[in-house]
Amino acid sequence: MAKIAFKIEGMDCAEEVAILKKEVGPLVGGEENLTFDILNGKMTISRDGDNHDSNVILQAVAQTGMKATIWVEFCAAGVCPVEEGFWKRRGRLTMCAISGILLLAGFISQSIYEHSFLAALTGEHPEGLFTIIFYFTAAVAGARYILPKALFALWRLRPDMNLLMTVAAIGAMIIGEWFEAATVTFLFAVALLLESWSVGRARHAISALIDLSPTIARIIGHSGNIEEKPVEQVAVGAMAVVRPGEKIPLDGTITKGSSTVNQAPITGESIPVEKKVGDEVFAGTINNEGAFEFRVARPANDTTLARIIHMVEEAQARRAPAEQWVEKFARYYTPIMFGLAIVMAVFPPLALGGEWHRWFYQSLVVLVIACPCALVISTPVSIVAGLTSAARAGVLIKGGAYLEAPAHLKAIALDKTGTLTYGRPEVMKIMPLSGHDEAELLSRAAALEAMSQHPLAQAILRRAKDDKISVTPASNFQSVQGKGAEALIEGRPFWIGSHQMMHEQGGETPEYHRQAENLEKAGHSVVAIGNGNHICGLIGLSDAIRNQAGTAVAELRKSGIKHIVMLTGDNEGTAKAVAQGAGVDEYHSELLPEHKVMAVEGLVKKYGRVAMVGDGVNDAPAMAAASIGIAMGAVGSDAAIETADIALMSDDLSKLPWLIEHSRRTVGIIKQNIWFALGLKALFLGLALVNLATLWMAIAADMGASLLVIFNSLRLLNSKSN
Repeated sequence: MAKIAFKIEGMDCAEEVAILKKEVGPLVGGEENLTFDILNGKMTISRDGDNHDSNVILQAVAQTGMKATIWVEFCAAGVCPVEEGFWKRRGRLTMCAISGILLLAGFISQSIYEHSFLAALTGEHPEGLFTIIFYFTAAVAGARYILPKALFALWRLRPDMNLLMTVAAIGAMIIGEWFEAATVTFLFAVALLLESWSVGRARHAISALIDLSPTIARIIGHSGNIEEKPVEQVAVGAMAVVRPGEKIPLDGTITKGSSTVNQAPITGESIPVEKKVGDEVFAGTINNEGAFEFRVARPANDTTLARIIHMVEEAQARRAPAEQWVEKFARYYTPIMFGLAIVMAVFPPLALGGEWHRWFYQSLVVLVIACPCALVISTPVSIVAGLTSAARAGVLIKGGAYLEAPAHLKAIALDKTGTLTYGRPEVMKIMPLSGHDEAELLSRAAALEAMSQHPLAQAILRRAKDDKISVTPASNFQSVQGKGAEALIEGRPFWIGSHQMMHEQGGETPEYHRQAENLEKAGHSVVAIGNGNHICGLIGLSDAIRNQAGTAVAELRKSGIKHIVMLTGDNEGTAKAVAQGAGVDEYHSELLPEHKVMAVEGLVKKYGRVAMVGDGVNDAPAMAAASIGIAMGAVGSDAAIETADIALMSDDLSKLPWLIEHSRRTVGIIKQNIWFALGLKALFLGLALVNLATLWMAIAADMGASLLVIFNSLRLLNSKSN
């Protein structure tokens, strides 16, 4: 299958995608041969047996007012960041800010010139030259990204909101309503800025993922010497070595040595996994204690981490914003308003002998009434207020579409580690045996673990410190690779280690074995302590469930969520224990990132609107595949936060039900604003048709509606979290 990709400058939303489908689709055999990545501004053409004339494609794109260049793949892992200059990154913000400043300057100038704040507010004809210049330049700055699309719509005879905005602004200028013209373009520029910002923020997800993987690998040569190579130059089958504390550069299989590996970036497992000869290791995971050699199994662009990156990219590309209701409404609203204005300007004078000046004036009145100012700002002002209120409550929402989405959720998928749980092991159960007590057992364990950096050791040391246990220092410390440690305490030999080490040390009775197995079945990691004579006791550690997890799940059900699922890379026993403790409806364990994506996609097919809540890189593809991704921001990885549409900055799960209610309130206010704006315009349009509306009344209606929807939207600022 022939494929060719293009970088498209100016493709920022679904509107441009629709235009490209109409213009380029017929040249490549239909729209089905086009795919779009809005985040990276990429258009890909694929068609069996055909080579495409790139020049024809470039010309077709140029006719739309956008610019196309051949896409060049130049990055490792198959991911190409978008190189953007200042104007591309900040152009919308700059022009919007200039428009707003000039609009304010014009307003102040008119108030001073006419000695009346009310005259400026109600939009009376300004007479000062500087006032008019300020308003005119404000309108031009605000229309910087509107006018090209309006001209294309006019050229193709496909009127849209951009064309209506442009004609309404020009009409307002013709009849001397400069404040109206500047206000219309500025507010519409704000709406475009919000859309562009929400898309731009998501672009950073790919770069955050790329940073996880090391760029250099230590390869063992034929003569046994070690040389450093860029990962993209390492061949499959090569032998690599990883030292303690280093990130693993590529996927492979261990051939020599053993260690424990922190696989949280890939699988989400909360506790490091023991790795020995024959076990698989993943690029981007972290080697903890021992050095080992491994055989490279996949090239750099096909590692598990690289596949995660591709999944995020593909899923995000499918997340192109749906066409807004206002845009759909404009398909009918815009041509009707244009047609009505033309009929009012021409028909009465020609057919009824009316005065040309009078009916031209009435047609301009219709255009001013039709100006979608209040309709356009009804959504962005509500969204800005909703986003601000959410930020105050510790919920970061990355754009208006993501603020509206939670109102329609039917199911939620929750990651276990770091989401339902705290993301680190804690001592959950202390079982003294052979006549020992809890304090003595914990003291011996802390003494033996004092030199270790293992997460389980750190959990034991935290518990001993919290319980103010007196710890006698150990001597002659020796690490037992992959199993535990041995040392002398007060001259007596003690050991600490896994269930396997307990079995090898001897003294494991059937009763002790049963107790250890019960801890493991309950989702605990078992640490045994013993001396030369007997086993002193067992300590069970696990990732503790967040205090508010159960309450949050119950509140989610009350808010109308039909199904709540837990997804985790941990084992069955751990998953079952956490699922029961949190009260979720269903759980899936031992999942890799692609399995989480499949689980989320299954929920989407069944329930339609689904959220994925997680905190790690392994959750990023599932977040992107869900209707909306929510990250636990305080402990979450940068990639998860960047990929997610919403971040809970305080890691408080009670924010989830609050978010849903806040979203529903926002959507309700947006609907109120839209119907109020349309109703008021319909009323004044009726008055214009019977020649009872004046330009002053039209402007009052438009500005009045704008102010009322703004004040109604600002009520969202009072939305408080629990």
